[in-house]
Amino acid sequence: MMPYMIKIKNIYYMLAYAYQSLNEANFRSIQTEEFKNLHDLMAAILIRGVTHQLKRGLHKDYRVHTEATGNLRGKIDVTNSIKQNSLLMRRMVCHYDQFSENTPLNQILKTTMELLIKCGDVKAENRKELRKLSLFLGKVETLNPSVINWNTISYHRNNATYIMLMNICQLVIKGLLMSAESGGYKMKEFLDDQHMHRLYEKFLLGYFKKEYPQYSPSASYIDWNVDDGFTDFLPAMITDITLTYGSKTLIIDAKYYANTMKTNTLFNSKSLISANLYQIFTYVKNKDRNGSGNVSGMLLYAKTDEDITPDNDYSIGGNRFSVKILDLGSEWPEIVNQLRSVGALLVSKKV
Repeated sequence: MMPYMIKIKNIYYMLAYAYQSLNEANFRSIQTEEFKNLHDLMAAILIRGVTHQLKRGLHKDYRVHTEATGNLRGKIDVTNSIKQNSLLMRRMVCHYDQFSENTPLNQILKTTMELLIKCGDVKAENRKELRKLSLFLGKVETLNPSVINWNTISYHRNNATYIMLMNICQLVIKGLLMSAESGGYKMKEFLDDQHMHRLYEKFLLGYFKKEYPQYSPSASYIDWNVDDGFTDFLPAMITDITLTYGSKTLIIDAKYYANTMKTNTLFNSKSLISANLYQIFTYVKNKDRNGSGNVSGMLLYAKTDEDITPDNDYSIGGNRFSVKILDLGSEWPEIVNQLRSVGALLVSKKV
């Protein structure tokens, strides 16, 4: 079982809510285009993003450059000068800082562009445009996609415009790319479940932040309701989405799984996945430390092709718990209606 086939245009809308910079004017034309596959969508986003970044100017930074030169500069490397016999040519190996666009951010950008250029699923028009843009990164090196250390990327005022671009590059390289037997790379048809799960979470939080700011949406921490103040070694509780309305709180846990139900083959029956229910139960009960009943919880699954999917509300220990399905395979207006009904639960008298 897998989540329903998601329309390519819906993935764009999900990305637009997850990364608000996709709502800028230079990306809006994407909304009117039709895409046959995810690779072409990613290419279109990068084309507009890189074009915009080139107008702003490529990010530059000081990079250590090493060369054997007769014009001494920076730090002289005597050991390597001797090993390379550069002294015979009246040269010394020097290490010095050079202000260059050959930075990790631009290297990742160029690497991703070249992968999409080689992808046959990207239409010729977009491949041609990517080639033209890559000429502006002529001094930038490419990387081995499999060894990129994404955790070392840091952002600051001078490179903040790269955040969305790097997220798109990461989706392409980590979510779509797979090694081929020949030692090269090929693209998967769809994002893997891990990256779709992350996108699903970011999309939902971004959606409620933009469409329901009055509910102060956030991915918030919940403190353990301990009796003696001792919390050593207790794991952190971080919600996917927390919505608040007056004294009411709705905690939403986003789930993008292959299955929404667990099958008991012995009794030929189905039930909710216990770990998911235990998790949201723990969140709600620790948040509602006074037992007011004003805190509710929801498991919001992406719809799968299972025959039976949950759509239930439970009252447990004075709190309301819901298990709902979001059909990402439907038309976008219908998805909006489904999310509107989720938001309506917060102001319901039953919460």
